[in-house]
Amino acid sequence: MNNYQIIIIGAGPGGYVAAIRASQLGKKVAVVESTHLGGVCLNWGCIPTKTLLKNAEVYEQVKNAKKFGVEVGDIEINWTKNIKRSRDVSKKLARGIGFLFKKNNIKWIQAQGKLIDENTIETIDSDGNVDQISADNIIIATGARPRWFAGMEPDGNKIITSKEALVLENQPNSIAVIGAGAIGVEFAHFFNTFGTKVTLIEALQNILPIEDEEISQELERIFKKRKINIHTNTMVRNIEKSDDGVIVHLKDGKIIETEKALISVGVQGNIENIGLEKVGIALENGWIKTDGYMKTNIENIYAIGDIAGPPWLAHIASTEGITAVEYLSGLNPNEMSYENTPGCTYCHPEVASVGLTEKQAVETGKEVRIGKFPFRALGKATAIGEQDGFVKVIYDAKSGKMLGCHIIGVGATDLIAEAGLAQKLGATDNDLLKTIHAHPTLSEAIMEATADAIGEAIHL
Repeated sequence: MNNYQIIIIGAGPGGYVAAIRASQLGKKVAVVESTHLGGVCLNWGCIPTKTLLKNAEVYEQVKNAKKFGVEVGDIEINWTKNIKRSRDVSKKLARGIGFLFKKNNIKWIQAQGKLIDENTIETIDSDGNVDQISADNIIIATGARPRWFAGMEPDGNKIITSKEALVLENQPNSIAVIGAGAIGVEFAHFFNTFGTKVTLIEALQNILPIEDEEISQELERIFKKRKINIHTNTMVRNIEKSDDGVIVHLKDGKIIETEKALISVGVQGNIENIGLEKVGIALENGWIKTDGYMKTNIENIYAIGDIAGPPWLAHIASTEGITAVEYLSGLNPNEMSYENTPGCTYCHPEVASVGLTEKQAVETGKEVRIGKFPFRALGKATAIGEQDGFVKVIYDAKSGKMLGCHIIGVGATDLIAEAGLAQKLGATDNDLLKTIHAHPTLSEAIMEATADAIGEAIHL
């Protein structure tokens, strides 16, 4: 039996990052992963979707090139190349992780892994060969997969999940997207940009329901202007397949006839067939229960990423992986904290946030100061033709510390890092306002919103 100091089951953004950090700390590491390095994020999530969204951005820019004094002829969409570029980018980055594994002397065992006891893992490769390996510490990073409700079971053809949406052979004429979280909103934007008739259905009051209400309402306004049909406060009863596509039956009695239905109502953990019950690892609401260092109820077994519950974000998985490895290596890292986690949605315009929403901030009982600044009043945004959206900042009125920042607009997913750093360091509104921001830049919008919060706005 091969023995390791750390074995990681799963090679997504939690697993492979944990493996590299462990190797940096001098550990003998193996990663058990049956399919692709990079997990869902790199192969079927974050990276391929952002590639498709970039394709959509380029198409939109070319279509509107006349506004910038650039004359173009007829535009043709090559759907096959559109999809292929996404797959090529994912494959390239997966090969990059393989290179990093070799560089860091990490053993990739291409097989499925199952816990036999607290130190032993059984591996089964694609040919059915069975082996056992052992480790001082084990990290479970098996991720999650799309979930759905009874009556809307995917068939991979007419009723699909995000995975099938990434590799559609032909562009659908129409699609109903069920669930308006980040995944649903991104696909709604993507298909709409290329001319597919899109219906977006959300059971809660707003699309992007975890975002600040004003942000969600602004995105809904923009989407409706782009002819996306939006149903909020709307539950789906069931989906019926027809000769021409599907019929989505809503609980209010209405029906929506469309070519395809995309299910994006959440995820569930990959907890099956990995030996959790054999070892006695505790679960909570379908997720592995962990402490602040990602340790399970078994002393030497850790769980990171989506399998350990929300927030289901790649950057959280990576941070949890590093935290777990550093803790079991005796480096005394800080416990995981999720208060300063940035959330990003890569539609157009982009949406990003960190910290408390206005409603959450008010519910704390604190006196708050709120500032806003529209991109239409920003020189850089006007120059590049991206005037939709605004920045909203929330500060504690007494301490001046930032409680939250919410952005809808061009570059939002990059701009949010400034607000995240401000919150991490406990910066005040005055600190941010007195930090000189280059002109003309998009980052000025955060400074201007801060000025508005304390009554010193210049360009409003």
